[in-house]
Amino acid sequence: MDNSNKRPETMERITNAELANAFIEEQIEALKKQIGDKKVLLALSGGVDSSVVAALLIKAIGQQLVCVHVNHGLLRKGEPEQVIDVFRHQMNANLIYVDAVDRFLDKLAGVSDPETKRKIIGAEFIRVFEEEARKLDNIEFLAQGTIYPDILESVGVKAHHNVGGLPEDLKFELVEPVKLLFKDEVRVVGKALGLPDSMVYRQPFPGPGLGVRCLGAITRDRLEAVRESDAILREEFAKNGLQGKVWQYFTVVPDFKSVGIKDSKRTFAYPVIIRAINTKDAMTATVENVPFELLQHITARITSEVENVNRVLFDLTQKPSATIEWE
Repeated sequence: MDNSNKRPETMERITNAELANAFIEEQIEALKKQIGDKKVLLALSGGVDSSVVAALLIKAIGQQLVCVHVNHGLLRKGEPEQVIDVFRHQMNANLIYVDAVDRFLDKLAGVSDPETKRKIIGAEFIRVFEEEARKLDNIEFLAQGTIYPDILESVGVKAHHNVGGLPEDLKFELVEPVKLLFKDEVRVVGKALGLPDSMVYRQPFPGPGLGVRCLGAITRDRLEAVRESDAILREEFAKNGLQGKVWQYFTVVPDFKSVGIKDSKRTFAYPVIIRAINTKDAMTATVENVPFELLQHITARITSEVENVNRVLFDLTQKPSATIEWE
């Protein structure tokens, strides 16, 4: 491993605001020295790592940072709006918003294999990001939300930001200010930078987003069913004290229908599957014992509020034998 990517044994763990503020001040000086008066490009997903990097760079170089947020239509409800509100309106970031929903969904039409879906989403993201990068002048640096586990596990560029495949002729120099931090430390730094809790404590989210929770070939009606049911689940878990207790929870909509009844009429619609798990290392996972009364309430809300849905199921399977995600 490159020594610049090796965490010093003497480096103190960032566990509180005082240590986080010291880290922030140190990084601001280092970033100013590295970047000078040049511009930096960042793919801002709205996830914890890229958001913390964005907030840190805004403090260090302000408008020299150009953030690109690509909405591929596979984000959770309200996430693109939150990115725009926090960074453009609250932090005065130089933010480019790209609405690429139709572009991504057209590419994914009829594709059912999970790995093929992942590859299409990743490759299309690179193409969109490259197109935006080529429209800009005087960009010499590429910022990434690489964190220390990424270096330990992959010895390379953070794959889930999908920017590792940019053409070499762009000749960007990397800026990775949190590359020696663990995820819990990144969250402490994000909190010290003033990012909202909903962003700092965001649940793990797959790179392909809801694309791997809309099982099989993605259709717009099932994608909306995933998005809306997920929003209801998150709202109810927050109301009932499970938001910080359960490590990850989400909904899945498979590609099959069943008969049901709504308003005294026969329906033929999709089921929604709820997954709620706890884990320490993501290698194994247990299922959260969600109160039955709460599950009944969530079921009533989803079946009455989400279109094209008539059943709600609860996934009882631990890891192993199941994985955390369905695809």
